[in-house]
Formats: sequence, C-alpha cells, structure tokens
Amino acid sequence: MTVPTVAVVVGEGGSGGALALALCDRVYMLENAIYSVITPEGCAALLWRDASEAPQAAQALGLTASDLLRLGVVDGVINEPRKGAHKHHRATVKVVLRQVEAGIRELEGLAPPERLRLRREKFLAMGRFTPHPNGVDVL
Repeated sequence: MTVPTVAVVVGEGGSGGALALALCDRVYMLENAIYSVITPEGCAALLWRDASEAPQAAQALGLTASDLLRLGVVDGVINEPRKGAHKHHRATVKVVLRQVEAGIRELEGLAPPERLRLRREKFLAMGRFTPHPNGVDVL
C-alpha cells in the first residue's frame, strides 16, 4: 500500500486481526489494551496443555501496550481517561482521534517510496530474540 495507514488497538487485538493491524505504518494502543497473535489461554493450552497457565503465557507473550512499545511492535501508547476508556467514551474518542490525525500528518509528509522503506525496516526490526534472565525467553 502506498497510502498512509494507521491502526489503533482499543481492547483486545488478537489472532488474524492482530496480524492485519501490524501491516499499518503506525500502530497505536490504548494503555489498557492487549495485542497478540494468540490469546494467553490458547498459548497456555498449546505450550503447557493447560489453559490455567494463561497468566504465565500472558507474561511470556508480552501483550500489554507498554511491553509492545518497548519491543517496537507498536508505535505509541494512548493514555486513557481516568477510570478507563470504557467509562469515558467521548474523551477516549477525542484522544484517539488526535493521535490518529498526528500519525497521518506525519506520514503524509513522506513520499510513498520512503513510507514503504520505513514500513519494511519496522517489520524487519521486529522479532529479535533475546534470552530472558529469568529463563522465560522473549522477543
């Protein structure tokens, strides 16, 4: 795609939908959202054959907004109004729209070939493997 693309994870982004969002030039998350290619329960069921291990799987997946920002999977975290987005819909829409507009303005300043190059570099930087000091390996 040669047009600017921006996505916002507002709740739970998972599975194929999560992969589709990753293709955007900019991916933002509400601070209390989660974003992963598999649910913690599904991951636990596959790895430990026990869905009750979901908390351990969630930690290993690093699916919180702050985790994913640190890992370079998302480009920004949008702070939610006090008591959460679900309590203050209008305020949440305003902050999300401001972030989306800022992202689009930034991207519109780039020529399509430059935007595509930056998108490719972003994807190539994802997934670097680093052994975790506690024995739980993370990307």
